[in-house]
Amino acid sequence: MTVKLHGDERIDQLMRYNLQIIQSKSVFSFSIDALLLDYFSNIPSHGRATIVDLCSGNGILPLALSQRSKSSIIGMELQPRLVDMAKRSLELNDLSRQVEIIEADLADAFNYIPKDSVDVITCNPPYFEWSETSQKNPNEHLAIARHEIHTTLEEVIRIASGLLKMNGRAFFVYRPSRLIEMLDLFRSYQLMPKKLQFIYPKKNCESNMILVEVIKHGKKSGLKILPPLYIHDENGEYLPEIKEIIYG
Repeated sequence: MTVKLHGDERIDQLMRYNLQIIQSKSVFSFSIDALLLDYFSNIPSHGRATIVDLCSGNGILPLALSQRSKSSIIGMELQPRLVDMAKRSLELNDLSRQVEIIEADLADAFNYIPKDSVDVITCNPPYFEWSETSQKNPNEHLAIARHEIHTTLEEVIRIASGLLKMNGRAFFVYRPSRLIEMLDLFRSYQLMPKKLQFIYPKKNCESNMILVEVIKHGKKSGLKILPPLYIHDENGEYLPEIKEIIYG
């Protein structure tokens, strides 16, 4: 199937799954954090679950998750241009029957998805706090994706908790610098952390990403800290386990 491209859009390959995705350097292109979140997320392979991806961007996570589950998948994204890109990517891969992309502010999520109805949530939220005095990317699309302009970490966690069923699971990729804040918010909204993995650019560097799994109303005990995951070797090349995540 062919779709129309706009402006500086291009079609890239999501190589692990042999899928095509519409991207744009001036609007949005996924990065390795999305691929790491896909790798980390434990989703059911059957077709009886409801899976939701919050802050979907150009639909990278719903596309990837559709190859690992027969269940219905919903992506929610605020920016109309990214929603349009995601929907055309679904058409390109003949996935529009399984995956739905909703254009909505996260604050209105309960108007589209019933509370306590979701089995699994994935989310790659904006990483950086924002105020009127903050420096932000001059590109509006990138600024919204990276900075808490239209949502906050607390709102993301509150919405995720409200959507999840009892014992439903959510998977996040985020920044270590805000880990304490994140853990406090999880507990405030009855989301118990169960797995935590630190991601490092390479050995002997500080961690620059974390992957976290939480369970709604889970037990307070039992948090597992997984082995560290390193992205590059000393020459800047992807390590074998990262090549597997990217290329399959």
